Amino acid sequence: MTVSDVKGKLCVDDGNQSSIYELVRRKSAQTPDAVCIGAPGRRGLTYRGLLCQVENVARILQLLGLERNDRIAIVLPNGPEMASTFVSVAATAVCAPLNPGYKANEFEFYLSDLKAKGLIVLAGMDSPAREIAKKHNMHLLELMPTPGDEAGRFTFVGLNKEDGGSLCFSSIDDTALVLHTSGTTSRPKIVPLSHRNLCCSAKNITTALRLTASDRCLNIMPLFHIHGLVAAVLSSLNAGGSVICTSGLDLAKFFDWINECRPTWYTAVPTMHQAILSRAAAHPEAFSHNSLRFIRSSSAALPHNVMTQLEEVFRTPVIEAYGMTEAAHQMTSNPLPNLPRKPGSVGIPAGPEVGIMDERGNLLPAGELGEVVIRGLNVTGGYESNPSANESAFANGWFRTGDQGRFDEQGYLFLTGRIKELINRGGEKIAPREVDDVLNLHPAIKQAVAFAVSHPTLGEDVAAAVVLK
Repeated sequence: MTVSDVKGKLCVDDGNQSSIYELVRRKSAQTPDAVCIGAPGRRGLTYRGLLCQVENVARILQLLGLERNDRIAIVLPNGPEMASTFVSVAATAVCAPLNPGYKANEFEFYLSDLKAKGLIVLAGMDSPAREIAKKHNMHLLELMPTPGDEAGRFTFVGLNKEDGGSLCFSSIDDTALVLHTSGTTSRPKIVPLSHRNLCCSAKNITTALRLTASDRCLNIMPLFHIHGLVAAVLSSLNAGGSVICTSGLDLAKFFDWINECRPTWYTAVPTMHQAILSRAAAHPEAFSHNSLRFIRSSSAALPHNVMTQLEEVFRTPVIEAYGMTEAAHQMTSNPLPNLPRKPGSVGIPAGPEVGIMDERGNLLPAGELGEVVIRGLNVTGGYESNPSANESAFANGWFRTGDQGRFDEQGYLFLTGRIKELINRGGEKIAPREVDDVLNLHPAIKQAVAFAVSHPTLGEDVAAAVVLK
């Protein structure tokens, strides 16, 4: 079954995409004084200001001899400068954001594996990445936010160049972003994503969520993660709206941000939504007149009870979506009202083609269980320098997600778990997520997770851990 077979769909790749620089330049020409990047308690950066920032960074990188295929690692805390640095570097080189919480041995691995030629760190920030960069003769760029200036404005210490020379920006098929997979089962793989991949995914999210220039996204996701970079930052820019960049999820400040910044939506992973709910009762003032028109959840399965509680507390629909790094984030999404949202479903195709495939590479009809596969303009062309991984990841032109699921008759996708995580109980394949869903419906259970344990005759058996209310 593919996207063309479903009864409803949110959007389909149309090929009408641009590079990140062209996106910013176009929005700057259309609405130069509109705010695109903001932060709590700070003046917002306009589209004209972002274009100026992007072009200044391009001049500096080119002054250092860094070109569009060179990789620049970014080690910055969450905030507006991280967002504008991502956009600026990706526009003219290859952006490689890394978790600033990594230890020295982790930075050694990732910076070496990326073959990064430059590293951007916050001026005065004590990070082991600095010594690693010096060891490998990388250009070290120290970012200095401009005091009192708009959120997202910055300079590089000792490296300012505001005029002179023609600028060279990346094209639509150049790589804009590289990220590593988690590497839980093997060496982490590098996922290269082109400008076409990223801009296509941003447009798909904009269409699925009906984003407009009046929308404001409150970003609490880490900006070294595809979820925050594309779902929050790039989709907001594509819509001509704004993204409010916080320091990350801070439960002591989150409800104040809702009141102060008046966002129309926020996107997060389920664990964040659960943490927010745990503090909600102490902040009734944040819900009586909140400005949210929807809440988005992605990157992991959202328990039905969490979705229900979020909608009751915030009095707004919760939109569950399905994404992964290799798809530049979004693949499917539940629609906004007045179309039905199905609890337990990750929605209908929202950009790429989506199919269900059996072990022999055949596409399956609605109702049949198999592996979720995708193809489209937002999907990576393959892992870097890893032929064996690419051979197993692609089948007949489709990317294999490793997730098991099925479509219902209305074209809504239901996931049952990771294929590698299925519990083989005496030959019976059991999806831990389906056990989780049943346990989470019990009125005495707050959270539950099922997993495999060894069994002397069955091979594996099902166990579960629960947190009681």
